[in-house]
Amino acid sequence: MPRIRGASIEEHHELVWADLAEAMRQLLLERDYDAINMGHIAARAGLARNTLYNYARDKATLVLALTRRAGRPAVERVAAIAARSQDPAAERLREIIEAVLELAADQSMQLIFRPGANLPASEVPMGPESPFRAIVIEVENVVRDGAARGEFRDIDDVHLTVELLSGVMRAGTERIGRDPATFAATVRATQSILLASLAR
Repeated sequence: MPRIRGASIEEHHELVWADLAEAMRQLLLERDYDAINMGHIAARAGLARNTLYNYARDKATLVLALTRRAGRPAVERVAAIAARSQDPAAERLREIIEAVLELAADQSMQLIFRPGANLPASEVPMGPESPFRAIVIEVENVVRDGAARGEFRDIDDVHLTVELLSGVMRAGTERIGRDPATFAATVRATQSILLASLAR
């Protein structure tokens, strides 16, 4: 039976997930995403390949699981900001933009935001279980609330509007991923563009 690290099974699993995230980060610094296989990940994380399959059946599943785990604090933070219904929608949206862009500067999220990672579109975690999807839903709620209260212009299709605005956010995350020193300027520019597009 494999040796358990940590004081409990749960702590052991947390340590293994941390090792897997670090293994992926290191491997992406060395080679393209397509050149990485489960054997590379297992070896770098110090796991037997069979053990790795207990955590994920393939590389795409592993990427989704790692992204979901790394994104959990950001989702909780965005949800807390969005829930402050007594605050103006523009103020909440400004804070959400900054919180999301901070993800691009987070080492644990470099798997997604690192320029040159070349993740295939089918493996970028944007589905219903993705932390990004949960954040989009919170942004939609803030935009809908702002429009209903007259803070934002009338919006016929909130989902489409937020989907289009997410392209600006993606450009911001990619810029920060390329050059973390641009974080503050990118946050300001992104806030300005998004809020101007929603203004009455």
